[in-house]
Amino acid sequence: MSNPKYSDTGFWTKVGRFALAAGREVIERALWLYYAAQRPETPPWAKAVVFGALAYFISPVDAIPDVVPVVGYSDDLATLAAAVTTVASYIDDSVKAKAAERLRRWFG
Repeated sequence: MSNPKYSDTGFWTKVGRFALAAGREVIERALWLYYAAQRPETPPWAKAVVFGALAYFISPVDAIPDVVPVVGYSDDLATLAAAVTTVASYIDDSVKAKAAERLRRWFG
C-alpha cells in the first residue's frame, strides 16, 4: 500500500538535499518511518499512516514553507511525530539502528 503523492525517489531526494536544513530530529523521525514501512511485519494500515506522513514531508506545499528560517520544518516535525506515535510498535531496534547508521553518515 502506498500514497500516490509519496515516492521513494522523492523521499531520498528531499532528505539528501535538506537534511542539514531540516535538522537531525526531523530526519531521524522520517527515517524511522521509512524503515518501519519497509518491514514486512508492518501492516497495511500502518504503512498508509507512514506514507501519508512522508508524502506531506516531501511535498513542496506545506502549511509552513520549509524555506522559512527556524520554523520551516516545524509542521513537518509535528506530522512525522504524530505518525511515529501512531505506528510506534513497528519502530523496533532494527529500524532505529538503520536510521542511526544513515544519520551518522550525514551528520557525523
